[in-house]
Order: sequence, then C-alpha cells, then structure tokens
Amino acid sequence: MYRSRPEGSIDREILNYLSSLKDDFAIFFYDIIGSEAHVIMLHEIGYLSREELVEILQALEEAKNHPKSIMKKDEYEDVHESIESFVVEKIGMGNGGMLQTARSRNDQVMTDLKMKVRNDINEISVLLGGLVESLLKSADSNKDTIMLLYTHLQHAQIGTFSHYLLSYTEALFRDMERLEELYTRINQSPLGSLAIGGSTLSVDRNRTASLLGFDQLSINSIDATTSRDVILEYLSCLSILMITLSRIAEDLILWSTDEFKYIELADSVSSTSSAMPQKKNPDPLEILRSKSGGILGNLTASMTILKGLPSGYSRDLQELKSLVFSSTSTTESSLSILRIVIESCIVHKSRMLELAKRSFANAIDVAEFLTSKEHLDFRSAHKLVGSLVRLAICNGKHTLEDLGGKDIEQLLHASGDRISMETLKEIIVACGAENSLTLRKSKGSPSHSEQVEMILHNQMRLINFRERTRKRKQAISNAYDELSKIVRSYTLTS
Repeated sequence: MYRSRPEGSIDREILNYLSSLKDDFAIFFYDIIGSEAHVIMLHEIGYLSREELVEILQALEEAKNHPKSIMKKDEYEDVHESIESFVVEKIGMGNGGMLQTARSRNDQVMTDLKMKVRNDINEISVLLGGLVESLLKSADSNKDTIMLLYTHLQHAQIGTFSHYLLSYTEALFRDMERLEELYTRINQSPLGSLAIGGSTLSVDRNRTASLLGFDQLSINSIDATTSRDVILEYLSCLSILMITLSRIAEDLILWSTDEFKYIELADSVSSTSSAMPQKKNPDPLEILRSKSGGILGNLTASMTILKGLPSGYSRDLQELKSLVFSSTSTTESSLSILRIVIESCIVHKSRMLELAKRSFANAIDVAEFLTSKEHLDFRSAHKLVGSLVRLAICNGKHTLEDLGGKDIEQLLHASGDRISMETLKEIIVACGAENSLTLRKSKGSPSHSEQVEMILHNQMRLINFRERTRKRKQAISNAYDELSKIVRSYTLTS
C-alpha cells in the first residue's frame, strides 16, 4: 500500500527483515484508538464527511475485535499498515484511503508508544505499591528483630530487620518518584506532527490529544516524531528499579544460606536439585538477579541505537519497541515475584539475635558512650575500643563482654587512659546488643521509636502515591470512555 514510487513488490526476505509485526501486537489497541481519535478530529474540522467517518469507525471497531487475525498476516511491515489494509479491504480505497490523511507512521508510532508506556508506568506503579506494602508489613512485624548490619560484608553495627526493610522502601519510593516525573513528559501527544514537518491541513492537535487522554502536546514536529529521550528515560527508570530489586534478591539469597540462616524461603518459592536431595534453592531470586542485567542491556542497546542518528525519523527507531516491551514485562513479573517471596519469607529472629550478640558490632556504641559520658575525644575512644577488640580476639573471645576485668585493667594501664576498669566494664555492658538500640538518638536510626515513625510515614506516602496513580489511571480511562461514547454515537446511529 505504501509503494508509490518503488515499482513491483518488495522482496519477501527484505519484508521479513523489515517487519515489526511480532512486536507490534503490544500497541495494536493503541493504534486503533489513535486512528479513531484522528478520524473523528478530521470529521469535526470538515475533512471527512459523516458517512466517510462512520464507515472508517465501523471498520476500526471490527478490527479492534480481531487483533490476532489481522496481525498474523505476514505481507505487511507493521501494525499501522496492517490495520489500514484491513480498513481498505472492508470499505474500499475511496473511504478507507482517507484514514491516513494528515498523519504519518512517524507521529503514529510515537503516539502509540507513548500511550503504551504511560499505561505501563501506571501498571508498574501499582505493582511497586504492592511490593512496598509487603515490605512495610514485614517491617512492622520486625521492629524489634535485632540483626547485624554490614559494610564491606563485615560486621558493622547493631540494627534491626525492620530498619533493613525500610531502607529498601526508601529506594523504591525514589523509583516511584522517577516514574511519576517521567509520566508528565511521556503524556504529551505527538499526533498531528505528520512525518516531520506538520500538515497543510488545519488539524486540531489539541482535540486528538484530549480524546486520547494526553495532558499536553509535543510541540515541535521534528522533536515529536524523532526524539526518543523519554523512552531512554523510561528504560533508565526500569534499570534503576531492577538494580534495587536485584540487590534485595542478593541479600535474601545470601541470608538464606546455612552460613547465615537469617531467613528461610518458603517451599512454594524454592526449587530443588536434580541430584542433591537436600537442596532448597532460591532460583526465583537468582533469575530476578539475572534478568536485571537484561534490562540494563536493553538500556545500553537503546542508547547505542540512538547515539548516531541524525535529526529526522530513521527506521533504526523501530528496534526500540522490542527492547521497551520486553523490559516492561520483565520488570512487572519481577515485582510480582519479589512480593510473593517477601510475603512468604520466614524470619529466624533468634538466629539474627544470636549472631548480633556474638559480635563486636557494638564497638562504635562503646566508643560514642566514652565520648558522650566520659568526655574522651572520639579518636582516643576509637583507638581504645579498637584495642579492646584486638585483645578479645587474641584471647579467643567473641564479644567485648567476654573480656575479663584483669585483661581490661592491663590494657588501660598500658594505654595510659584514666578511665577505670569498672567504668569501662559498665559501659560495655550498657552497650550490649540488646541495649545498644535504646541508645540511638539520631533521626532515621534503628531505634524502636524511629522504626515506628518511619513505618507510619511511609504508610502515608504509600497511600498518597496510590491515590496519584489511581487518578492518572482514571484520567486515561475517562478519556477512553469518552472516545468510545463518541465512536458509538456515530456507529450505532448510522
């Protein structure tokens, strides 16, 4: 249908190489309603008669109900050509040939892609909200579950499992914010920009934007049809989100090992070995960790496709679609899987406490206590406590509390510190694993009161986020419903 200058049929192997039909099923619905909005606008400004409009709309509505039969034909390059061909077959070239008036596949595909991506942002936001809700519920149940916190995978400080879970809710909230900010840039209509330079017809771009639920226009026709930075931004948002999910997965994999035994994955989310009967493998988490690399690869591939393109549409841009669609589906499934794992995870609280008590992770609390209560400068306190840890290790001890009074007294005498052995012993006991959290006063620390405050704060953030997501979805739904009513008003009364 598009071979006006080239003569004859396109080579079959070339056509197969060019075709994007296998990817375009994802935007089939959006191409239909975009076409409906476009022809309604053409009728309203006087370029299509009512009879022409009705015939086109009836054909498009029939196409909407038969996506598989339309998209399985292999003689077309893409969804746009496939749908237009169906309309022409149904109502003839005289009226069907008007479908593409004042429109190009260039503005058409970007319109479809933006409608698809904004819907994906909303669906991912719903799934994100569900994962955050699960993390908050688990955090609320583990406010007093004492555990070791790590830096460099070495014992660092005493914390709580709640504090750990809340750290990832903060990261996920930032993922939410990035997607929300992107949504405003995605939700701008390119339709009516034509191939690159606009149309000689006085098309009403604001009307089609409104019918399709866009908040505003992509103004410049070159930018509207050829720029894909918002698509890169979308893939970047998904990449950052998947990195967060991958890090959570890595922690859960590590902590479910026999060496840690902090958590246990439910049988329903675990795999087994074909050879070793004792195995209970965290395969879903390992697959998630791997799939995050695929999303990063899609982002890199997309940037590489775009980096050398001149201004104006190039067919290279077609290759972005599969990368975007696969990234979306992978992210959605990963969010769902991780929520199932989190909700079914068994937390071994006693094991966490056991290892926290059998460590030197309270050393910084002892040093700070010496500074705040005994007025020892922090660097001297740091050195003193470090010497205590070294002494304990040399004597085969596992905690500062295990040190004997004579050992401490000898160390104090050798160091010249004026603190008494009795005072230092009292400080060490006061800073034990189960007591140290009560000493924390800084905002955002793992003290009980801070955990409660963070959970309540994040629960309110989640409520507000979900409400904003609901409003975005409702706005699109309202626009589609109104468009559908307009379509029916023409097709059912004719």
